[in-house]
Amino acid sequence: MSKTTSNSKGSPSPERARIGREVAARLDANPNVRRAKVDLAQVYTYPDFLSDADCDTLIALIDSNSRPSTLLAATDDPDYRTSDSSDLYRWAPDVQAIDDRIADLLGIPPENAETMQGQRYAPNQQFRAHCDYFHETSGYWDKMVETGGQRTWTAMAYLNHVEEGGATWFPRAGIRFKPKRGLLVIWNNMAADGSPNYDTLHEGMRVVEGTKYIITKWFRESAWIKAPIQTYRSGVVDADAD
Repeated sequence: MSKTTSNSKGSPSPERARIGREVAARLDANPNVRRAKVDLAQVYTYPDFLSDADCDTLIALIDSNSRPSTLLAATDDPDYRTSDSSDLYRWAPDVQAIDDRIADLLGIPPENAETMQGQRYAPNQQFRAHCDYFHETSGYWDKMVETGGQRTWTAMAYLNHVEEGGATWFPRAGIRFKPKRGLLVIWNNMAADGSPNYDTLHEGMRVVEGTKYIITKWFRESAWIKAPIQTYRSGVVDADAD
């Protein structure tokens, strides 16, 4: 994720604006999805999107393959992001089934999605306020353009209840979500004109008691992967594709 310290915006984009409208219309039409009552950002929830079995499977995968979480931009704050992360192998049947369900829910092609990432927060771990979109004036932006461009929508699911702490807080939009097993939270990182929306600033608040597990799925404005989607579905998996 990108570290955010100012409200500088990138360029408007008709394509990102179109994606935002179409995904929002699809979510608004889904009776299982609820739109948050905030004005500054498009935020939705889907309670019980993941089953207990889904959550248990993903927790086990995260525990089996975790590493210290990283940032795209450097920071002098050693406590800025202190969780562990796990890049989940997208071609594993259990993972791809959830990948495809999330993509279908939003109506975004699966190939526009980055690899699903799991995060684990132990007591006292946190992720300070940040935005998921990329800064178009940053040194890493050219690389992001080559791999699908800007992040449009984020889908994040809680895999367990947390005894105390660990909420996801959007301080500018004015909403906070307490971890609840199976709950999917979805938001548009772009404003109505397709430019990055600084009001999506959010924080993974410090866990006080217990361990917090989540998965996060980021969608790009264009394809992040290409051929592997087709080769897998025709029965051939390219293990080096992702």
